[in-house]
Amino acid sequence: MAGSSNGRSAPSRSRRSSSRGTRVATPPKPTGRKRFFDYPRTGYSGLHRWIPSWRVVVGTILGMGFLLVGGLVGAYASVKVPAKGAEDTQAQTSTVYYANKADGSQGDVMGTYAVQKREIVEYDTLPDYVGKAVVAGEDRSFFTSSAGISLTGMARAFLHNATTSDGTVQGGSTLTQQYVERYYVDKTTRDYVGKFREALLAIKIARTESKEEILGRYLNTIYFGRDSYGVQAASQAYFGIDAKDMDVSQAALLAAVIPSPNNWDPAVNQAKSEARWNIILDGMQQEGWVSATERAKLTFPDTIEYKRTERYRGSQGYLLQMVEDELASGPTHITKSDLERGGYKVVTTIQKPVQKDMNATASDFLKGKLVDDQKPNKRTKLAMASVDPSSGAIVALYGGPDFITDQINRASVDTVQAGSTFKPFTLLAALEDGKTLTTRYAGYSPQKPKGWGQAGDPAVQNFGNEQFGYIDLVTATAQSVNTVYAQLNLDIGPEKTVAAAAAAGITTPITDQPSNVLGTADVHPLEMANAYATLAAQGVRHQTYIVQQVDNSDGSVAYANDKPKSKRAFPADVVADATYAMQQVVQSGSGKNYVKPLGRPIAGKTGTSQDNRSAWFVGFTPQISTAVALSQVGEDGKSRDTITPIGYKFGSHIALDAVTGGSIPARIWASYMGGVFEQPQYEDVVDFPPRANVGPTATSRPTQSATPSSTPTPTETETAPTVDRVPTGLVGKLQADATSVLYQAGLSATITSEYSDDVIVGRVIRVDPGEGKKIEPGGSVTLVISLGPKPGPTSKPTQIPTIAPTNEPTTKPTKDPDPNPTQTGGSGDGQGEDG
Repeated sequence: MAGSSNGRSAPSRSRRSSSRGTRVATPPKPTGRKRFFDYPRTGYSGLHRWIPSWRVVVGTILGMGFLLVGGLVGAYASVKVPAKGAEDTQAQTSTVYYANKADGSQGDVMGTYAVQKREIVEYDTLPDYVGKAVVAGEDRSFFTSSAGISLTGMARAFLHNATTSDGTVQGGSTLTQQYVERYYVDKTTRDYVGKFREALLAIKIARTESKEEILGRYLNTIYFGRDSYGVQAASQAYFGIDAKDMDVSQAALLAAVIPSPNNWDPAVNQAKSEARWNIILDGMQQEGWVSATERAKLTFPDTIEYKRTERYRGSQGYLLQMVEDELASGPTHITKSDLERGGYKVVTTIQKPVQKDMNATASDFLKGKLVDDQKPNKRTKLAMASVDPSSGAIVALYGGPDFITDQINRASVDTVQAGSTFKPFTLLAALEDGKTLTTRYAGYSPQKPKGWGQAGDPAVQNFGNEQFGYIDLVTATAQSVNTVYAQLNLDIGPEKTVAAAAAAGITTPITDQPSNVLGTADVHPLEMANAYATLAAQGVRHQTYIVQQVDNSDGSVAYANDKPKSKRAFPADVVADATYAMQQVVQSGSGKNYVKPLGRPIAGKTGTSQDNRSAWFVGFTPQISTAVALSQVGEDGKSRDTITPIGYKFGSHIALDAVTGGSIPARIWASYMGGVFEQPQYEDVVDFPPRANVGPTATSRPTQSATPSSTPTPTETETAPTVDRVPTGLVGKLQADATSVLYQAGLSATITSEYSDDVIVGRVIRVDPGEGKKIEPGGSVTLVISLGPKPGPTSKPTQIPTIAPTNEPTTKPTKDPDPNPTQTGGSGDGQGEDG
């Protein structure tokens, strides 16, 4: 039979239909080994082969469900709550302040440092409505929900973002999720994997951190606009008050701008800001946090104008740079990066009212308001610095008009040739070495003392070739007589001038050439102010500083300069005599025109370098020392030029005059200090100690080239013997030699002069009491010095001979006699500066 291999038909299986009683064919049993996963299904044909059984469907769903749950559990377990927030969220703003005000209150802000402008405040210090206003705007379920996430919110946001075509993005994050993103992640997460991990972290944090912790950190972290992170910085930026002092209306405004701070700032879009503000308050009322009565009384708050500041813009940039340098190099070792994150409070020594006077004076000079509407050359540089003699604190400093455009601090970094401001160091050294203020030298000009320069070098010349007779050191200081100071420096040794300058506080290199007395060295104006402050402090030198105190972010003190470093540099009596001489500069010398009218005891010194490349006035009272220095850079910005003359008005004419220390710098000093003396801390007139009239006993001072010795020299240990007779052999001696003999005998000298036809000029005519006469121990002997023959009615005055006659040229110096090529120029200072 067909269909059978053996010719017989195969028996067929059939089943009867339950409904119709007919039999239908059943699929044959599969033969062979059963498959582990029977798909497609065997024994079925057509579509049925591809439809899985219900058992498979249920098993698959359950398996996937278990895998999903297991994955979620594993992911949740793997998520660790960080020990602390992201680095930038912990960063706080450091603030640098001016010195405390006269009443002891906090000084004004000088500048701030921040990666993110933030000041962290404790949540419990804020009114509860500050946090509730934020909750009303961001997540009203925050206080009642413990989940940390909102599935419906996330689903709604996902659906919107997946289907919208207008480019808008909707968020579905709870406040806890926002907190996680801002505090722990510190960046906007846009991918779904990142969102998923944040959601898991939010769930875990909702179970490990209290609502107060979450809300407090959130308020200290988020951005509110106006470059402000955290509620404290925002309150200051919008209202100028601390966050703890905000009212409900103000708190609602800060909450209103959170979704779009830069766009919803009232200064940018008040309509949008006010609309959002109303939504916040409505939410607070609905939640019962504000009553309807309170809500009705609230008005939209006023905000302050916000000005973005460039930290280093203007003259304050130089001060901030000095603060940075001192913090980094001082005992705190606080770097600029530390400042930008550490939340430090830095109080400086800069007194704002004094700094304001200094800046105003500098501005007037640069704008031409100080000198008859005559502006200086644009390349003329002004440096000013004031120091407190009692501590070394920098009271005010002007390094330039704008740190952004010129980053060289002309007061503390730049150097200026000192000119005759260096003479007081020679005077101090001489007084220590046994000279007195009554010591006299020939002041004629020009002259070349023995030992001055090399063969062929020009002689020393006074400013304007001014002629003086035999004058004492008081007059020589007041009139800034170069020829006298050249002789004095040679007498004591120029290395002692170097030592005295270093003792006073000068750190720049100084050669031990005789010309150093004329200020051939370059010095920092700030150091000159401090060196003169050493005199104002009666010989005690302090190290300058600008940082008074540093507080940590928690209020503890990180550093306090309560005990400034100090050292006795000069004996008080030596300083008293030097100060007396320097007072005469103001009373009758090169600084009298502008400084004397201030009407109080002031000591100082003018200074002008060769070719008028620098001009100074440095002056002090017992309370404050101030240096003013002018210089001018060349066209290349590096070399030094003669300071461009500044004109003076005479009627309708402008007369140009060279800039000297007694002219413009003295005028700037007087204009500035006139305002300073009106400040409460400086208005009292304080006298200097009286002139001490130090005697001839030398005060030993080791020089930079001296070899230290533990055994005192005879000069240090011997005292002048007691005598009762005037030494013999004085008549006919040079004044200096005769004076020295008297000093060695324990006597002092009083100098007078008169004309003589018989005695050579400069030598002793007679003494009183006479030679060999009895005298009280320590008494004074009058030496009468010859002026030479009395000139006739038509004859010229007798030329006073040189101390060490030479055939050297006597023309005005064209270069500094110092062979060091970096020390260019001598001083051009003297009576001529009075103009």
